Amino acid sequence: MEQRIGSSSQPLEGAGFDPAFIPGLTSPVTAEPEETKAAADVDDSDDRDDVQDAVVEAGAAETPAEEEPDEPSDGPVFEASDRRARITADARGVRLRLDEEECEFRWDEIGAIETEAPRFGKRFTITVHTPDRRWYPIEVEATARARFKEWESALDEVLDAYFEEGDEEAEAGQAREA
Repeated sequence: MEQRIGSSSQPLEGAGFDPAFIPGLTSPVTAEPEETKAAADVDDSDDRDDVQDAVVEAGAAETPAEEEPDEPSDGPVFEASDRRARITADARGVRLRLDEEECEFRWDEIGAIETEAPRFGKRFTITVHTPDRRWYPIEVEATARARFKEWESALDEVLDAYFEEGDEEAEAGQAREA
């Protein structure tokens, strides 16, 4: 009979231990063998210049088109932030940021926006609800409780300008029935 010292279980792999784990994808490529590194060092400097130029051109061509410069819009804009959290609502939609995490909602992705001012304290809560019954709350700490009314009125202006609650859909449904 054979006895082993230590654990007989194998180390686990998967999303529970590696957040970047995606089943079906291969593991990352290991470092290059020294032979290929030595061969790369022998290449002519002209080839390196050509490769560097190609890399620079490819990098310029791959700049993301999604990143639009923040153009000032003509309509109302709501912004509230503290040391950790930030919310911005404008013509493009609503953007929430907490530390390094960020999410963006277009106006057609939003089902409702709810605000809550606590009875005590200075944490103003804004919750974005989506039509698929998910919600995304964010709390912003105000410098004074008087800011709550200012923030609610500014957010109401933005919602009145950009958010459509489906009133047109209800009117269209009533027109079809008549």
